[in-house]
Amino acid sequence: MRRPFRLVWRKFWIGCILLKFLRLGFVSGLKLDLNFLAGMTNPSDLEQLAEIELQKGEEEDEEEQRAVPDGPSRTDPSHPYYDVARHGIIQVSGDDNYGRKLIVFSSCCLPPSHQLNHRRLLEYLKFTLDQYVEMDYILVYFHYGLRSSNKPSLRWLREAYGEFDRKYKKNLKTLYVVHPTNFIRIVWNIFKPLISHKFGKKLKYVNYLVELREHLNYDQLFIPADVLRHDEKLRAAQKGGPPPPVKTPPPRPPLPTQQFGVSLQYIREKNREAIIPPVMAQTVAYLKEKGLRTEGIFRRSVRVQTIKEVQKLYNQGKPVNFDLYQDVHIAAVILKTFLRELPEPLLTFRVYSQVLELLGVESSLRATRCKQIVESLPEHNFIVLKFLLCFLNMVSQESLSNKMSASNLACVFGVNLVWPRHGSISLSALTPINIFTEILVEHFAAVFGSRCPPAQVTP
Repeated sequence: MRRPFRLVWRKFWIGCILLKFLRLGFVSGLKLDLNFLAGMTNPSDLEQLAEIELQKGEEEDEEEQRAVPDGPSRTDPSHPYYDVARHGIIQVSGDDNYGRKLIVFSSCCLPPSHQLNHRRLLEYLKFTLDQYVEMDYILVYFHYGLRSSNKPSLRWLREAYGEFDRKYKKNLKTLYVVHPTNFIRIVWNIFKPLISHKFGKKLKYVNYLVELREHLNYDQLFIPADVLRHDEKLRAAQKGGPPPPVKTPPPRPPLPTQQFGVSLQYIREKNREAIIPPVMAQTVAYLKEKGLRTEGIFRRSVRVQTIKEVQKLYNQGKPVNFDLYQDVHIAAVILKTFLRELPEPLLTFRVYSQVLELLGVESSLRATRCKQIVESLPEHNFIVLKFLLCFLNMVSQESLSNKMSASNLACVFGVNLVWPRHGSISLSALTPINIFTEILVEHFAAVFGSRCPPAQVTP
C-alpha cells in the first residue's frame, strides 16, 4: 500500500508546482516548453522545473527494472576511495579512436543519496581525473538512472563545477551526454551564466548509443546493462516497434598493404618478413630523432582528420613523410593508434589475467615476475615489445625535458599494450596494468636483457 500512496503524493506535489508554471506560461499541459527557459531568470523556478522533469521521468520508468550493479565489484578494499569506487560510478574505458582517454560516469550506478557521501564522490572524481588531465581526454556521461533518490543536489553541482579549474577543463576535448532529458537542459540553463562559451562548445548530446560509434572505440566502452536496455526501449519507441538491430558493416578483407587493424603475422607476411611493423619502425625512428625532448610527447592529441589521412596512406602502401606535417605529435599518436588497433594486444590476451595478479606480488619481486611474463610471449611479440620498450626507456631518460617519466609513459601505453578478450578495461584494472608497464619501462635492461632472439631489432 505504501507505493501507491507515494505515487499519489508525488503526482499531487508535481501538480501543485505545475499550476504555478501554467500561470506563468512556462509549461503547456505536462510538456515542458523549452523556448521559455531562456526567459527564466529565477534559479529557484528553474530548480523546481528540473525536479518536475526528474519526477516525470521516474514515473515513465516505473515499469523498468531499477538499476543494479552489473556484477560484484572488483575494487581493491585498500583503495583510498573504496567506499565510492565499489559502486562502479566512474570507469576509465581505455582510449578513443585517436588516443584520448575515455572516462565514463554512469548515473544508474549512483546509490541512494543517504548511502553515498557526495563530497567523497567529488574527491574521487578529481582523484581519477588527476591521473589523466595532463593529456587530452573525453568524458562520457550516461544520464539514464538519475533519480530524485540518488541525484546530487544542485548546490553540489555548483561546488563541483567551481572546483574543476582550468587544469581539468583545458584538455577535456568533448563531454558526451548520452540520453539527455529535459532535466539536463534545465540544469544547463541554470549553469549557463557560469559556463564559458569555449567550454560550452565541448558539450555534445547523444540520443542513441549507436551515435557513439562514430566517435569512440565503442567495443571498449563500459556501458551498464540498464543503459543498454533503456537505449533499446528508446529505439523501439522511435520506430513504433521492436528496436532495429544496430547495423555494423560486414568485415571486408584487408588490403595487401593494410597496416592498421590487422595482425602482426599478417603485416609480417605482406612486408617481406619484416619483424618490426613498418608503422612502428618509421614512427619510432622519427620520434627518436626529433621527439625525445618534446614536452608532453604521447600526451597530446592532433586533428582527427590528419590521423585518418596518415592511416589511409599507410593502408594504401604509400610513403609517409612526417616532416611535411611539422608536428611531432602526429607520429606519436600514429604509434599509439597502431598498437590500439591490433586485433590482439601486443602482450596477447593470455597475459591479461597475469598482469592483474601483479598487485598480489611483493614489491621487491615484481620486476622478476614481469620478466617471467614477457619471456613467456611468442617470439615475434617479444621482439616487437622489446623494440618498443627500448625506445620508451630512451624517452623516459629524457624526462627532465619531455616530462614523460616511466610512470607517465605507463599511463599512456599500458592500456594500448594489453586488454581483455571480452569487454573493456575496468577502472580497478588500470593500477596493475600501469604498474606492470612502468616496470617494463624503468627496468628495461633487467626485464628484457636475458632473452635475445637472433632476429631481434633495436631502435
